[in-house]
Amino acid sequence: MGKKLLSFLFLLVFFQGFSQSVQLSENAKVSIITIGTAAPSYALYGHTGIRFKDNANHLDVVFNYGAFDFDTPNFMLRFVKGDLQYFVTSNTYAEFEYSYRYENRSIYEQVLDLPIDKIRTLYTEINNSLTSDERFYTYKFIDKNCTTMVIDKVNEALGDNVIDFQKPQEKTYRSVLFPYANEHFLQQLGINIIFGTKVDQEASKLFLPLDLMQELKTITYNEKPLVKETTTIFEAQQEKAPFNFFDSIYLVIVVLGIIVLLNNRKVTSIYFILLGLLGLFFTFIGLYSFHEEVLWNYNVLLFNPFYLVFLYFHNRNNVIKAKRVKWLILLMLVIYVFVVFNKVYFISVLPIIIANFIFLVRITWNKN
Repeated sequence: MGKKLLSFLFLLVFFQGFSQSVQLSENAKVSIITIGTAAPSYALYGHTGIRFKDNANHLDVVFNYGAFDFDTPNFMLRFVKGDLQYFVTSNTYAEFEYSYRYENRSIYEQVLDLPIDKIRTLYTEINNSLTSDERFYTYKFIDKNCTTMVIDKVNEALGDNVIDFQKPQEKTYRSVLFPYANEHFLQQLGINIIFGTKVDQEASKLFLPLDLMQELKTITYNEKPLVKETTTIFEAQQEKAPFNFFDSIYLVIVVLGIIVLLNNRKVTSIYFILLGLLGLFFTFIGLYSFHEEVLWNYNVLLFNPFYLVFLYFHNRNNVIKAKRVKWLILLMLVIYVFVVFNKVYFISVLPIIIANFIFLVRITWNKN
């Protein structure tokens, strides 16, 4: 209780320090800060913040959309469900820059060429939200994140969709996201098998930090470029990661190859159980979660809950029903191949597809 009270008092002082009413001077500046990518999953796609600097008021603060409270009741369930409340926070720019330099992540700044009245409106709107319910929002991976929230706030202050969300592209969201995890095969595979049909839509929405940074360079406001100045504050020096067998497709190929060559009934049963449980998980998430990205997940055709049904009949020596379920699974697997053949991650799941075909078409299993 004492720690919670201390934390509350700290937050109260913190927010008061950054949410005080300040009349920005005529020389105040506002800029969009873009943070580069990094290996951890939370840093995989970069970050967007918005900075206000006013030397006359000794003000230099960055607002960030994307914080959440780990102490939220039922945190994991709410995170999975998609109704976890994220909120805006503020830091001094010095703290902000130091933290990302420490993580060795690039920092880019784009100063916006806006009249002072618009800068004041934008600052007041965001600053006041720190101490009101407006600081909270329901996070959505594509539709509402740290980047889209900054776009929203800038457009609201300018009274128009100066930064347009809709950008026609030939690529799908999945294709746009795929290269970000090129150095991390297992993470890339996990992301693609948990996503459903939404990410296969054309990527018409501006939602990634680095894409916003590039887009800002082309936007005009009041017949002038919106970005007055672009600066690289810190360029991260990232060496190419050495090849890691345990984070590559070769690991999957070797593991599946061993299971195939063993041709052991118990080992194959365990493999089918894992496939079936993953299928149940994807099905549950699709029914339970508000995240549109995980709905209608056709990867259930590969990680199929019917493997559990097949094992049930097979272990009870119900040959006829086991055979029927096996052919149903095979049919679903064929359908899956046609669905994912033109997807960017087809090669990633190809070893699993081949292994599953081999297991299913075998007429008998070893009896040991």
